[in-house]
Amino acid sequence: MIDIKYIRENSELVKKAALDKFCKVDIDRLLELDTQVREINKKLDAFKEERNTLSAKIPSLPSDDKQKTVEYVRNLKEKISELETEINPLKDEFQEIMYNVPSVPLDEVPYGKTDEDNVEFKKVGEIPSFNFEIKDHIDLAESLDLIDVPRATKISGSRSYFLKNEGLLLEMALCRYVIDKLVKKGFTPMSVPVMVKEEAMYGTSYFPGGREQAYAITEDELYLVGTSEVALVSYNSNETFESANELPKMYCGLSNCFRREAGTYGKDTRGLYRVHQFTKIEQVIMCEADFDKQYALHDFLLNNAEEILQDLKIPYRVVKVCTGDMGIGQVRKHDIEAWMPSRGKYSETHSCSSFNDFQSRRSNIKYKNSDGSTKFVFTLNNTAIASPRILIPILELYQNEDGSVTIPDVLKPYMNNMEKIEPKKRG
Repeated sequence: MIDIKYIRENSELVKKAALDKFCKVDIDRLLELDTQVREINKKLDAFKEERNTLSAKIPSLPSDDKQKTVEYVRNLKEKISELETEINPLKDEFQEIMYNVPSVPLDEVPYGKTDEDNVEFKKVGEIPSFNFEIKDHIDLAESLDLIDVPRATKISGSRSYFLKNEGLLLEMALCRYVIDKLVKKGFTPMSVPVMVKEEAMYGTSYFPGGREQAYAITEDELYLVGTSEVALVSYNSNETFESANELPKMYCGLSNCFRREAGTYGKDTRGLYRVHQFTKIEQVIMCEADFDKQYALHDFLLNNAEEILQDLKIPYRVVKVCTGDMGIGQVRKHDIEAWMPSRGKYSETHSCSSFNDFQSRRSNIKYKNSDGSTKFVFTLNNTAIASPRILIPILELYQNEDGSVTIPDVLKPYMNNMEKIEPKKRG
């Protein structure tokens, strides 16, 4: 969430941000509640101070004055109770609205409604041509015995898959290669919990707006995460770093991820582009509340993801994400889209986001300044790799006329120097 002081002083800017991000939120009602809560709190503070002062004097008062003061203090307690009864629903409503107030995008963010309005920033790599009829990743993977969708559907329903044989080895090779790369850049690698409490989802701003996309484990009041970002940011929730010298904190999290894909009925039903369970390595950084440092770190994260696609020799483009395609808390966002021959277009494989202190206010993550004051950290995140989606361009771009798939050079050391995935001999 953003600072209520900022909202008071920049209400029109926040209203515009809500319109641009297509967020339904009543800023006027929020400010009205803010005024009411502050006024009642002033009365409460005055009554409580008076109650405490008089209560401390009671033992030393003469008996006549003592009885009158006790009665007066009792009346004060009743007034305090009445005001608390009055203020609690107002505070609840205030908090509910605050959770839906979006951050203000940077001026560079293009206006738009959907991903169709994202603005191309750059292209890297040449789209290859083939002198034979190519297969899509499903036909390739099935012919090479790398996946089994029908059996997965039989036991888990739609958008499910078995990844097997060299398909699994390829995913593991990708993950190890990416982790090794990020560790060399100073990231702390983590395997993270994938079941989290509701407060972790609120703290990272996946709730309340994204609740319909999360799988709930109702008996235990837990939720399956759609990204390790939830656990990585929450790792330091309700903590204060002793010094800005401890920052930035750079984490990379490897985890299974889960997404209901609510609202996508009939969309991307064939193949591995949109599935319910996937494996992802996420980059997360917490830094000082410094806009210039955050800007530079955003570019650092984005470059890490670009390097991975460059190492894999996958053509891609980078787009500036428009206001309507951004999350509620993001102030700057880029997507990387890899070329996928079967789709005939660039399709999203990575997202890089900056949040200012939007997540850290919710998660209560601070650091101490040299003057002893505290500030909320800024948070950023970026996909490093996500599988099986990344397998789509790898399989399709590296396919050969004989049905085999060449292993990308950068992954060969992680696959016992295997050169190709060959069609299985039958019979």
